[in-house]
Amino acid sequence: MKISVLASGSKGNSTFIEINNVNILIDLGMSCNYIEKKLKEINVNPETIKKILITHTHNDHICGLPAFYKKYKPKICIMPSMIDSLKPILGDFTYESYEKHSDQFALEILKTSHDSKDSVGFIIDKKIVYITDTGYLNSKYFDLLKNKEVYIFESNHDIEMLIDGNYYFGLKQRILSDKGHLSNKDAAKYLAKFIGNNTKYIFLAHLSEDNNTKEKALETLLSYIKKESIKKIIITDQYNRTELIEL
Repeated sequence: MKISVLASGSKGNSTFIEINNVNILIDLGMSCNYIEKKLKEINVNPETIKKILITHTHNDHICGLPAFYKKYKPKICIMPSMIDSLKPILGDFTYESYEKHSDQFALEILKTSHDSKDSVGFIIDKKIVYITDTGYLNSKYFDLLKNKEVYIFESNHDIEMLIDGNYYFGLKQRILSDKGHLSNKDAAKYLAKFIGNNTKYIFLAHLSEDNNTKEKALETLLSYIKKESIKKIIITDQYNRTELIEL
């Protein structure tokens, strides 16, 4: 299994995963050219991407999808309610409903709480947790989320930076709401509940460029967990891919 977060932030998101010899992307919110370039940097031919898992249909998660789909025709995996949002940009397209997923890897769907219809996160092959763009996590998922090998997890904002920052009041309310984004503190509290002896990597993802810093995200996480308990903590970046990790 191989993982590299190709881009993560408010301006675009995409993650590469190779699992059981299947190459997939989670979201495609950067340009086709950007994704091609980052894939080639890790020696992945874009033509080998077989599936794209869509978490939700906000622009920073799908803006590069039309060009990439037109060029390479991967299967797009979605919740059925996403079809109406995607048809205007894709036309008629080949898709697979998560409810009918059947492939060389297990895929568990977690409903997230965001202001986009049927937004989701994933547990992939019982090893990788992928959760971004959610205001909170339903406690019914807590047992499922415990002791996984990899967590790619939203740590969007520092609460004080957001409150004191230049965003207008309504936007601040949205981000802080149950349908917004996880703060550094939220992320750290959840991860402290979930990580276990099997956990090797944590990726802190979807950091705000305006209301967070990599240093604050890491500092907050380390105030809740012991660094020695994790092989590596990786802070993702808006315009640079992470290293390629292998499990």
